[in-house]
Amino acid sequence: MDKFDRVYELHNLLSRRRRPVPLDVIQESLECSASTARRALNLLRDRLGAPLVYDRGRNGWYYDVTGNERYELPGLWFSPDELYALLVSHQLLAELQPGLLSRYIEPVRARIERLLERRGLPGADPGQRIRILQMAARPTNLQHFRRIATALLQRKRVLVLYHGRERDQTTERIVSPQRLVYYRSNWYLDAWCHLREGFRHFSLDRLHPVEILEEAADEFDPGELDEHFAKAYGIFAGKPRYTAVLRFSPHAARWVADEQWHPRQQGKVLPDGGYELRVPYSDSRELVMDILKYGAEVKVLAPKRLQEQVRQRLQAALAQYGA
Repeated sequence: MDKFDRVYELHNLLSRRRRPVPLDVIQESLECSASTARRALNLLRDRLGAPLVYDRGRNGWYYDVTGNERYELPGLWFSPDELYALLVSHQLLAELQPGLLSRYIEPVRARIERLLERRGLPGADPGQRIRILQMAARPTNLQHFRRIATALLQRKRVLVLYHGRERDQTTERIVSPQRLVYYRSNWYLDAWCHLREGFRHFSLDRLHPVEILEEAADEFDPGELDEHFAKAYGIFAGKPRYTAVLRFSPHAARWVADEQWHPRQQGKVLPDGGYELRVPYSDSRELVMDILKYGAEVKVLAPKRLQEQVRQRLQAALAQYGA
């Protein structure tokens, strides 16, 4: 542990404690000798201006602050673990949407690498060590993303053109952005649509922002947003109207039992080693696709409508092969 890390750890130790900290506790925490611990205490007090006081009666050091005041180290201090964690976070942002925030976060990455270099720590190249594999990601126009994000954070309404895939139609709408959602490698916007007078979910790659309006966006309670967008299965949320009951084979159960399909799911292991999963849903489109990927390893027990939808899809698939 070098001098900077030692001072940083000492500061954290003193900040967490409400009583004076004895020298032996400081030594143990910093993994150093008594003389080294005293040098760190002197540096913290004399060079960095910490309100450090020694209590002879209780034989320990503490921060002499009043009320809700809190002493912080001057400048920006990070431990090695935090510096590496920041590099990993940078990599996650860079791969989540390539080019989206590059001009903003690249300077930050350069500063982190300089901090590591100054402290004699080995450099790191997260791009070679960390991989984010995205499936079926659709490209998002960076300018469109930034305009939507700006309207969202500034709490402004936005005029958009939306091209829906299902009906293959383009409509002009004014929306009040509520949340940006990154789901299954793609970006979506939860919004209040003033044309439809209701909550809507827009795929960002189908959304063309025309103008950020001066009019303030309509505000909704986070609980109301969760009620509509998060209670049912998948991205086509809405309030759950049905509960899918799925029975998985003993082989598939080894994986499904550890998966979270929905925060409010219910599951149980069956006597034969299989697994029964109950999932609330409103719109079955995404749920059907996830059921189909398990093929013969899953059976829909209820509701009958969902069972029929899966059966029809399986029959159509077989028809492709002349069966």
